[in-house]
Amino acid sequence: MAISGRPGPKLKPSNLKYMAAAVVLCTVCYLIGASRRGGAAAVTSVAVSCNVDKPSIKPKPNFESAAAIHLDFSSHHSADTQVTVANDTEASVSHFPRCDPKFSEYTPCQDTERSLKFDREMLVYRERHCPEKEELLKCRIPAPHGYTKPFRWPESRDVVWYANVPHKHLTVEKAGQNWVRFEGDRFSFPGGGTMFPHGADAYIDDIGKLINLRDGSVRTAIDTGCGVASFGAYLLSRDILPMSFAPKDTHEAQVQFALERGVPALIGIMASIRLPYPSRAFDIAHCSRCLIPWGQYDGLYLIEVDRVLRPGGYWILSGPPVNWPVHWQGWNRTREDLDEEQKGIESVARSLCWKKLVQKNDLAVWQKATNHLHCKKNRKVFRKPPFCQGTNPDKAWDTKMEACLTPLPEVSNVKEVAGGQIAKWPERLTSVPPRIRSGSVNGVTVESFEEDTKLWKKRVEYYKLINSQLDEPGRYRNLLDMNARLGGFAAALIDYPVWVMNVVPVEVETDTLGVVYERGLIGTYQNWCEAMSTYPRTYDFIHADSIFTLYKDRCKMEDIVLEMDRILRPQGTVIIREDVDVISDVKQLLERVEWDTTMTDHEDGPHVRQKIIIATKKYWTVPAEGASPSTIWE
Repeated sequence: MAISGRPGPKLKPSNLKYMAAAVVLCTVCYLIGASRRGGAAAVTSVAVSCNVDKPSIKPKPNFESAAAIHLDFSSHHSADTQVTVANDTEASVSHFPRCDPKFSEYTPCQDTERSLKFDREMLVYRERHCPEKEELLKCRIPAPHGYTKPFRWPESRDVVWYANVPHKHLTVEKAGQNWVRFEGDRFSFPGGGTMFPHGADAYIDDIGKLINLRDGSVRTAIDTGCGVASFGAYLLSRDILPMSFAPKDTHEAQVQFALERGVPALIGIMASIRLPYPSRAFDIAHCSRCLIPWGQYDGLYLIEVDRVLRPGGYWILSGPPVNWPVHWQGWNRTREDLDEEQKGIESVARSLCWKKLVQKNDLAVWQKATNHLHCKKNRKVFRKPPFCQGTNPDKAWDTKMEACLTPLPEVSNVKEVAGGQIAKWPERLTSVPPRIRSGSVNGVTVESFEEDTKLWKKRVEYYKLINSQLDEPGRYRNLLDMNARLGGFAAALIDYPVWVMNVVPVEVETDTLGVVYERGLIGTYQNWCEAMSTYPRTYDFIHADSIFTLYKDRCKMEDIVLEMDRILRPQGTVIIREDVDVISDVKQLLERVEWDTTMTDHEDGPHVRQKIIIATKKYWTVPAEGASPSTIWE
């Protein structure tokens, strides 16, 4: 550096020669190294890698500028390392193969062939019988050829594409009962049923003349033996949320039709295992010629209805044996047989302390007691069923039914509602549920419940920003929350035309499904190491919060991902929340099922360990009949 205007020191010619030689030598070494890695292509690869993967400081996401931000959790020690990692990852992706087209409607735990190995007594063979580990399919279930995105709700209630459920059997078997009709390329659903040939709407109006369906006191309903779920479909227009179920039996695809119509449903049967719902869950239970032998097995099935029916809830029965003096000839049964069945049902209902409210024409309605003060006294008259002793009334997953009466929570006087009074809908959604008010849910307080409600409103707003389709009314209809906790995700979407199946995994420490029902929502128990009791392509949208963390070391992640792929519709969406230590492995599995994925930060910013994946299942189907597998369209 020059000081006081003096010229600085000059470089000698020999120094310039050394510098020039050094530059030439470095250039030659670099070119030799590049040629050994593949010439110019390798140089380009390094340049691109440095450009793309260069770490940068991302601003904290906010609700004005949030977008799906790509996150890279690989190391960035050197360009050489980056190239190696990228190449290894690309080479290691091995896609799960596509299953044979014969599996397009595969329901692993209700497989017809497997069911034949089990006892037919009490229809046990139609219960859940899941494959052993070595029997699990390690392939992706295909959609049938011609599969089309379902109609949007509410149009879907009345119309379903034939290609999506290619079964015409019910159009013939139930032709005179207005269940379903086949017209061109679609099925239509006039809303009829065996006991309501003039339509479910008029039928529900008749029920509404017997009990109040309009004041918000009835919100959750269970429909046993639902057929194509027209009863549930028309309850929805009255702000009543149904849970419909029916077995996978000779009435081919009845639950599949229900789901395709956008009506909540599961494959299920009343046999020997409890229904997968908590006690005191439903405001009404309904059976319309559901063919369940209510009076048999010491009233076991009515005892199970009693377990899941809330205090003061209603049981509605139509079909045999109700009004048998009018219908007995059409039912091809004797007067004596029907009369005996009627008396058997009446006797069981009385033993459960139910009150028969009314029987009018083809409808009969019973009401469950609001508490068990009187019921305990009349055990001197009705010795059966006895009260259950020491059993958890909410333990329903893979639990045998018992011929004992589930005791209601204690009350101080005859007018008090056991378990606490539930608010009417819609206040019920945000009111503190009685189970929480009473302190019977471990670790959940009034304050934590209210905070959880606020938290999920915030999270769903963030979801709408990173997946704008969630904010598009009608884009999704059937939603699944794989780890629902208190039902906050579903509650935050209540103003959208969707329904959410809130799943509480049986492995969680605190059972919260009873809280979900007390909020006026629906759900089920589930072990995610097993398949769900539903058909392929059931859900438009799946939400999975910490599922893979919960099931770590319990079963393989890939089996859970393949089950998600089975029950998700083509072009359906998944949002996964997981810890940073787990989410990279999950992302690799999603690549193996060929979903399009994007990873983004937690709604509170990049410093939170939990990250979010948004994934979309690609559209593909089996080939047309006679075509080669290579012609499968993506």
